[in-house]
Amino acid sequence: MPFVRISLPKKLSLETKNTISESIHQSLIAEFNIPAADYFHVIEELEPHQIKYPESYLDISHSDEIIYVQITAGQGRTLEQKKKLYHQIATRIAASTEILINNVIIVLLENNGQENWSFGNGEIQEQKHLKK
Repeated sequence: MPFVRISLPKKLSLETKNTISESIHQSLIAEFNIPAADYFHVIEELEPHQIKYPESYLDISHSDEIIYVQITAGQGRTLEQKKKLYHQIATRIAASTEILINNVIIVLLENNGQENWSFGNGEIQEQKHLKK
């Protein structure tokens, strides 16, 4: 049940933005075993002055095509699953768009408990309705 916010330059094409979102979703399916229908993404288009980044950080260079991927998900994934997810997201995006792998920044925020999610109707959905 991840929620994904993708912050990226407005100048990117609609096709690139959609490909980035789909790359993230397919990676979540593969590495976090989420259902295909669990697709909740917000793509936030930003002007150049709204995106701040260092030209180099931890010996990784960045450019004006940097994208930020923020994933909110329930707790319970292993360190190995997280490593594989980050690698797969960055690799898929770099292989299918003009975005370089070094320009993919990923932040995973974990929360605990079904009570932190509502998928509609202003209610906390019962576990029987949600599949891992």
